[in-house]
Amino acid sequence: MSEPVIITSENVVCSGKMQPLGLVIKEGRIADILERSEIPENQKVEDFGSSVIMPGLIDAHVHINEPGRADWEGFETATLAAAAGGITTLADMPLNSSPVTITPEALKEKQNLAGQKAHVNCLFYGGLVPGNEEQVESLLKAGAAGIKAFLCHSGIVEFPNVTSHELNAAMTVLADFQKPLLVHAELSALPDHEKQTDPLSYDQYLRSRPQQWEVDAINLMVNLCKKTGCPVHIVHLSSVMALPILKKARTEGLPITVETAPHYLNFESEDIPDGDTRFKCAPPIRERANRDLLKSALMDGHIDLIATDHSPCPPELKEIDSGDLIQAWGGIASLELLLPATWTALRDQQVSPVNLTRWLAERPAELLGQSHRIGKIEEGMEADLMAWDPNATFTVNAQDLQHRHKITPYDGMQMQGKVQATWLKGKRVYG
Repeated sequence: MSEPVIITSENVVCSGKMQPLGLVIKEGRIADILERSEIPENQKVEDFGSSVIMPGLIDAHVHINEPGRADWEGFETATLAAAAGGITTLADMPLNSSPVTITPEALKEKQNLAGQKAHVNCLFYGGLVPGNEEQVESLLKAGAAGIKAFLCHSGIVEFPNVTSHELNAAMTVLADFQKPLLVHAELSALPDHEKQTDPLSYDQYLRSRPQQWEVDAINLMVNLCKKTGCPVHIVHLSSVMALPILKKARTEGLPITVETAPHYLNFESEDIPDGDTRFKCAPPIRERANRDLLKSALMDGHIDLIATDHSPCPPELKEIDSGDLIQAWGGIASLELLLPATWTALRDQQVSPVNLTRWLAERPAELLGQSHRIGKIEEGMEADLMAWDPNATFTVNAQDLQHRHKITPYDGMQMQGKVQATWLKGKRVYG
């Protein structure tokens, strides 16, 4: 039996506030929480001074892409990047890997690979596509944390979008299990939306995926949620036009949660250069005014959590050389930067580490059904922890990041907030 270790700081986020505490770590769990004055002198202590200690972060939306497309990413590099970013749990999406995770067998293969290669915890979503509605229950019984569906083309041929027919069937099952349906909420049925003709124009790309797509999709999901009682999670919300619908639904008590992503909080379409495919994602990064309203909605509690939607690919698929925004793979690579990108984006909102803990740990743990063991600092919880300096500044160098392909729109950006150490079940995995 290993000797307990005490991790201490003047700023430990616990019980909704920052406090000077010592965390007694024993056999992978938080065995006790002490006042700093109560720490025995002869005890092994790791003292982080005035740095912040928080629960290990949970990124509830990541594309790891293994098996089948490990040349895009993979468990080894993705989980190294996570650990370097203070993230102790990743939730992997069911597409981009090959096979896509739409059967219990495909889910089992991912679980086995993660067990062999991952440096942090990995959870997995199953997928809903036309024709696999009967697989939803078996996916959940095999350990899927939820089921993901697209309402528009996903970009992956093996993962087509669904219609109300498949959604109804799946949501009835999910309601019984009280597991979430995660939805890429864009409905592309508008007959008059603008097509992109200039492959380099970011403005054309933005206008080709209007906010109305998100509004229509979210209206559909609110109605289906009301009908079935299925928990619904809207992934990567980018449109503030959809917020009134979501606010009303939540006021009525519907089980709907919402996430946004750091790139929607940091960037604005007015500043994105034409032909810079690093910024291409779906839904797109929108205007400055939209970004500022997203920040306010987050601070006001209308958005529950933040996740990276880390979706990398090789440089040739990202069309880095050609700048072709029509052909380029849509996805932002940012896994390691979840905390500093969020902290930097929201400094003008008087955000605190307590807010970050809610958005990056507590709420993701609730979404994933894991709040009984991770996501907060409490006695008996698993000792998944991270320490960081909120005042440290650094300039992002993409070549220093741990994810496989060194492509990110954050390259060269000055950020605030530097991760110093990460612990998984009490074992230091970074720093």
